[in-house]
Amino acid sequence: MVIYKFLQDVERCIDCGGCFAACKDYNGVPEGISRIRVVKVGEGKPGERFVAIGCMHCTNPPCLRACPVKAIFKTAEGIVLNDKDKCIGCGYCGWACPFGAPKYPHEVPEELREYRGIMDKCTFCTVPFKQEKDAAGNLILREPKPRCVSFCATKARLGGDVTEITKIYTARRAGRLVRTQVGV
Repeated sequence: MVIYKFLQDVERCIDCGGCFAACKDYNGVPEGISRIRVVKVGEGKPGERFVAIGCMHCTNPPCLRACPVKAIFKTAEGIVLNDKDKCIGCGYCGWACPFGAPKYPHEVPEELREYRGIMDKCTFCTVPFKQEKDAAGNLILREPKPRCVSFCATKARLGGDVTEITKIYTARRAGRLVRTQVGV
């Protein structure tokens, strides 16, 4: 079975904003709201790095355990989602998340007013900001192809099958180690 995860190669991120823009455009995320952000670590110091942060789709998500109305759930593929129709906007998931992924938009366009204060976060591009459901009331999920990964100019953002992205990241780290230790 495929399990989906994100990995961030902090050696490559240049804070170009491609991940942010691609996510907003593809998922219809309104202005003033973001599902991913880039954080600068060690600003102005040698070794300064940029890290793209969003939902990491944790193996054991603390947000899921914190939600009192069970609006947050995890798919068989490991993608952590929330049902906005069940969310009451209490913020418990935001307090529980170590990455600060849950957002509670209050300034939304009038046509999206039903989502004011309701939690939104990265969905691995399976669910747009304005959720759609089938006749049975289940979320309609798109194929998990995160646009932040597709549009990352330096390929710093890795996302997909955890087995495959771990191989890519491990090969990169091994290559860097060889270059620094051997001087190749």
